[in-house]
Amino acid sequence: MQSWLWAVFTLIAAASQTVRNATQRELTASLGTAGATQVRFLFGAPFALVFLAVTVTVLGEKLPQPPLTYWPWVTLGALMQIAATALMLAAMNDRSFVVVYAYTKTEPVQVALFGLIFLGDTVTPPMALAIGIATAGVVIMALKPGAASLQGTLLGLCSAATFALSVIGFRGAILTLGDSSYQMAATFTLAVGLVMQAVLLSVYLGSRQRPVLAAIFALWRPSLFAGFMGALASQFWFLAFALATAASVRTLALVEVLFAQAISRFVFKQAVSLREGLGIAAIVIGVVLLLWQR
Repeated sequence: MQSWLWAVFTLIAAASQTVRNATQRELTASLGTAGATQVRFLFGAPFALVFLAVTVTVLGEKLPQPPLTYWPWVTLGALMQIAATALMLAAMNDRSFVVVYAYTKTEPVQVALFGLIFLGDTVTPPMALAIGIATAGVVIMALKPGAASLQGTLLGLCSAATFALSVIGFRGAILTLGDSSYQMAATFTLAVGLVMQAVLLSVYLGSRQRPVLAAIFALWRPSLFAGFMGALASQFWFLAFALATAASVRTLALVEVLFAQAISRFVFKQAVSLREGLGIAAIVIGVVLLLWQR
């Protein structure tokens, strides 16, 4: 059963993250990119601490004692995720919700490369084929003529690169906690990462954009929801990273594009073209191949 848990965790995470991203996109108009980015961390951190308390209580397990090697990994993950979220929201503000999603989801190829270099995560030929097909589906959607400006394209691709590095950082941190259960390693790392991110961005906004902090708390209701969905998504991402390679998790996560299409169609009233339909088909084929070979 555990061999399939990573896939279940990934699907839950992808659905939760799509809802969170859509909520954050709406907050960007009121709070700006930095403010909407902070919502994810500031309102997500308390939920992460609750998840950690529940994990300690249910498992009856002590908190991990992280080795020194843990801290560079978790810091890399935290910083790169801040940058990635800001870049993604800036790109969404520039272009349509789905098109930006398509560019950011070129991430699996970079995750596979970084995972191989930094973590020694192997990529088998069938896995490489699955990643290639699924990513090609994303590219088919993204390369629609006139769909994105040069700025939107660059922001989306840079967001994908920094998301890939954040994934490697967090998975690297989780793997250093080898003496803990995978549930504890994942949940502890989530709590550490979100608290670190909330503090860093609060210091930045307090010194550079203090009115934005006040505006965040004025919009606490949608911010609280976005924070909860972000923490929930990250909880399941980290559980998946504890059980499977980052490349496998992030390739299966391309189903997010399908969820984004649904939100785009029914919430933002944006039509789905034939090209996007072909891209979706390629993503589905790649994901099925990935699950089959594992």
